[in-house]
Amino acid sequence: MALFRVAGDALERVHQTTFAKENLLERSDLQRLLKADITALAPDLMVIAEEFGDWEDSHRRIDLLCVDRNAHLVVVELKRTEDGGHMELQAIRYAAMVSSMTVDQLVGVHARFIGGDDAHARAESSIAAFLGWDSVTGGQLADDVRIILAAANFSVELTTAVLWLNKQGLDFTCYRIVPHRLGETVLIDVQQLIPLPEAADYETKLRAQRQESQRVESARGEIFRRFWAQLIERSKARTQVVAGRSTSPDHWLSGPTGRTGFTLTFSMKQHSSRVELYIDFGKGTEAGTLKAFRGLEARKAEIEEAFGEPLIWQDLPESRGCRISYEQPGGWRASEETWPELQERMIEAMVKLEKTIRPELARPAVST
Repeated sequence: MALFRVAGDALERVHQTTFAKENLLERSDLQRLLKADITALAPDLMVIAEEFGDWEDSHRRIDLLCVDRNAHLVVVELKRTEDGGHMELQAIRYAAMVSSMTVDQLVGVHARFIGGDDAHARAESSIAAFLGWDSVTGGQLADDVRIILAAANFSVELTTAVLWLNKQGLDFTCYRIVPHRLGETVLIDVQQLIPLPEAADYETKLRAQRQESQRVESARGEIFRRFWAQLIERSKARTQVVAGRSTSPDHWLSGPTGRTGFTLTFSMKQHSSRVELYIDFGKGTEAGTLKAFRGLEARKAEIEEAFGEPLIWQDLPESRGCRISYEQPGGWRASEETWPELQERMIEAMVKLEKTIRPELARPAVST
């Protein structure tokens, strides 16, 4: 975006220049100026260290290591180039390296940065005051590390990567810093490009929702892993359907029947569970799948009599497969102390379904 100076009744263009033309360097100029006033990039930052590289087996340095008022560490990387190079990859590496930093380590880093005999006490005081804490004792840094990239411009590859990384839950902000010359004065235009300022709050909320969803999904996956591990061991004495399977974070666990396209499956919803025969001959063979299902359905009365209870018959028109299942109360939200009883009921139902269905799969009416 062009800059203009109001000159009487006219607008006088302020000409864009480059850092190279103005002999402004990354470390000795840009980094020095932003270290002195980091609010030029973001008003909620405190500089903790410059050229930080307190890790073994690496000579790499973070241009500026900061903390924000919500106790997130913030990696700030600077480039005076017109494309940003590969700074997003470099910044991710740095963020990973500092992600395990504690408050005590943060205080030590800042104390070394400011120096002096009472540096540690001053570091504690200034960090606590900035974060609004009574004391740094017992304080904790946030789990996530923010990343700020500032450059004269960014390549399409870099901005595309950053937009995608933000969608994955990372927290990148990109600022374009462009020098202009007005007479003997050099001006720096700082513009936030990613996320757009007017969308920043919205993207922050979306990121928080995604992170919460991921936490819930991870917790649910761990429940399934433990539940299936127990069920696999408990079932081995009675059926071999999932005896060869390892545990899984999914809500279902399947085993073979010996016939291609037919699988026996344990499945769980929040408050119910089921055992099922799932029929799927593969993409492009939906007609054959439905034919096999109809062949079994034609013997519904005999199959349900052998099973001992009514079954649920679903041709699943919105899906590629078909399902014959038996459902009962008790799902993944059940308390863990009730798992053994629920697993026994699921195994009993699977034993009955397997015994009922295997003879049926040998009939010509269900051939592919």
